[in-house]
Amino acid sequence: MGSCCAWAPPQLLVLSVWLWVSSAGPTLPPGPALRVRLAGYPRKHNEGRVELFYNDEWGTVCDDDFTLANAHVLCRHLGFVAATGWAHSAKYGKGVGRIWLDNVNCAGGEKSIGDCKHRGWGNSDCSHEEDAGVICKDERIPGFKDSNVIEAEQSHVEEVRLRAVVVGARRQLPVTEGIVEVRYKDGWAQICDEGWSSPNSRVVCGMLGFPAEKKVNRNFYRRVKRAAVTRGRSLRPGRRLASKSQPKQKRREDVGSKKRLLAERQPLRYRLHSVSCAGTEGHLSMCAFEFYRGNASAACGAGSPAVVSCVPGPQFATGSAHRRKQRQQQQQQGQVSPPRIRLKGGAKVGEGRVEVLKGSEWGTICDDRWNLLSASVVCRELGFGSAREALTGARMGQGTGPIHMNEVQCLGTEQSLWSCPFKNITQEDCKHTEDVAVRCNTPYMGYETLIRLSGGRSRFEGRVEVAVGAGAGEQPRWGLVCSEGWGTLEAMVACRQLGLGFANHGLQETWYWDASNVTEMVLSGVKCTGNEMSLSHCQHHGSSVNCRNTGTRFAAGVICSETASDLLLHAPLVQETAYIEDRPLHMLYCAAEESCLSSSARLANWPYGHRRLLRFSSQIHNHGRADFRPKAGRHSWVWHECHRHYHSMDIFTHYDILTPNGTKVAEGHKASFCLEDTECEEDVAKRYECANFGEQGITVGCWDLYRHDIDCQWIDITDVRPGNYILQVVINPNFEVAESDFTNNAMKCNCKYDGHRIWVHSCHIGDALSEEANKRFEQYPGQLNNQIS
Repeated sequence: MGSCCAWAPPQLLVLSVWLWVSSAGPTLPPGPALRVRLAGYPRKHNEGRVELFYNDEWGTVCDDDFTLANAHVLCRHLGFVAATGWAHSAKYGKGVGRIWLDNVNCAGGEKSIGDCKHRGWGNSDCSHEEDAGVICKDERIPGFKDSNVIEAEQSHVEEVRLRAVVVGARRQLPVTEGIVEVRYKDGWAQICDEGWSSPNSRVVCGMLGFPAEKKVNRNFYRRVKRAAVTRGRSLRPGRRLASKSQPKQKRREDVGSKKRLLAERQPLRYRLHSVSCAGTEGHLSMCAFEFYRGNASAACGAGSPAVVSCVPGPQFATGSAHRRKQRQQQQQQGQVSPPRIRLKGGAKVGEGRVEVLKGSEWGTICDDRWNLLSASVVCRELGFGSAREALTGARMGQGTGPIHMNEVQCLGTEQSLWSCPFKNITQEDCKHTEDVAVRCNTPYMGYETLIRLSGGRSRFEGRVEVAVGAGAGEQPRWGLVCSEGWGTLEAMVACRQLGLGFANHGLQETWYWDASNVTEMVLSGVKCTGNEMSLSHCQHHGSSVNCRNTGTRFAAGVICSETASDLLLHAPLVQETAYIEDRPLHMLYCAAEESCLSSSARLANWPYGHRRLLRFSSQIHNHGRADFRPKAGRHSWVWHECHRHYHSMDIFTHYDILTPNGTKVAEGHKASFCLEDTECEEDVAKRYECANFGEQGITVGCWDLYRHDIDCQWIDITDVRPGNYILQVVINPNFEVAESDFTNNAMKCNCKYDGHRIWVHSCHIGDALSEEANKRFEQYPGQLNNQIS
């Protein structure tokens, strides 16, 4: 047995041999400012994922606009004569940490990849699913000397898992306890537990999506190892585990171990030993450790396989007893107060823009000095594992309201982000284009194995098929989902379960090719809130399928997208522009035709008299990562002769006057007769204009302005009695168009109406305030009895 020391430096997420950058010629020494390496698995020594060491941190290169010329420059830096190709979409596995370069454009003759044109170091809109790789010609530049020699036994740790050895736990997900194993060649290998510590377990649990570790009975597993050796020598097929001559208690223990454990059935093959983590690392490969060489099966003589037990977060706790225990622990620790941190705008569980609660108002964090340590504190505080990525530059969309924190500098051991040092900022220091986001490690739940798409033109669309009846040892039965009641919210859950991002459309009628020959409806009555991790978590009819139209044409379908829009109403403008107008009936014929008046208007003495209207302007911003486009195509837009315009959406906004108990006393609605870019942020070009039957939509970074003086931009309050009310405006109320976040589509204001004038105040987006502040808003003095004081 031999041992070779391989220390993994900080920020090193995937161990592989360091490749020093040199000039294109063999005589020039390597450049000291930039190091390059090839990583990933499986690969040969002349290919792999491109990783750059810049600013004391390893990172990757995005495949956007990547060319063979880029690959030539990189391969020559690595000592190869040229490149034969390049790889996109993380062919060699996804990297971890920063994405240093994006939109790289080399001419081919540069001496360093840093000399090529690019967006700037660390300025990227990519994810690690877009990591670029290169394939170099297996011919070295004569005289080139570097350390680019990958041994037959490659020194890297990229995949880690827990292998459950307790029989019952093998069928349950997530796996929270088991033997730690690392991917090695075409199989898995173990880690020797000599010197294994709690910080090591914390790192492993964080990688696997768990916020914390707990003690494990190592003696129990060591007894299994000794028993495995003994049984392996003495037991033959057909021989019983315990004889009658043994004491009853001993026989029970042996039989119990046999029933509970399967460790003795699998041979051990050790790969790592002497692992030493601080506990704050985001990946095991960032810790110090050593590799076994030679006959690894005879290694770890005095030790055993490292075993780890993790504590799942509340979303992933299995069993009512486990959840009850967690609630008791939280109460003992005084953690019953409302959360002060949340994630918004992410497609998957455990990712999104980071927002924090200060006082009674939610706000964002500026990305100066944002890193994996701070991101991991956020992830663990929310019940996830360590952070996979710390994102900057509003990668998960821009937030609204105040920016509460800047230059957050966590050590990685803090229980809350608020315990980390940070700076308070002014509006001049940061903008919402610098909002931070995170992608957290989450436990493997296997939800994606129970759903698939069939017949689509790409992997992002198709007819939804789900697996049902997959019990112990049983094969799942695939079937279709009834499309009755199927909409955007259900499609959002399906796309999340598939790992395909957001829903672009939820289809109630599909014409996809029957690629899988599945025709049976197995799920009906699906009704989701949009936040579930799986369709099985939504309401449905269970085994009693009830679907009127059972043909494959009426099976539910989806079109998924990696990005989505996010509409928000500019609340201060509503407050500033609200006023009352008594408008003569003879000027309201077109508005009546489009149902923009209350029902009592039908009984009025037309054209004499008037209607009392609450008018205001609304400015609707798109803060998402995709343009907001109407669901209906241009061919199905409805022409309204009276106003002489097209409606691309029947109802774009709801306007309501509510009493404190939520009863509507007046309502209005606005059809999207013109979705266009009225104005845009700096450096953002307008794309949509309604004139001349143009395309309708709202571009990311632009807004659509509905002025107070246009028809239907009002609420008919003719029948409303004096009192205190709530003005509520809801954008996209029927979820016709998918958005990354529907919780910020509502805006509320307090109203005070004395029969002649109206005061509108305290306007805010629905999710901008704390729960306590929202309660105070709905119960301000004088509102409960609905009387003017």
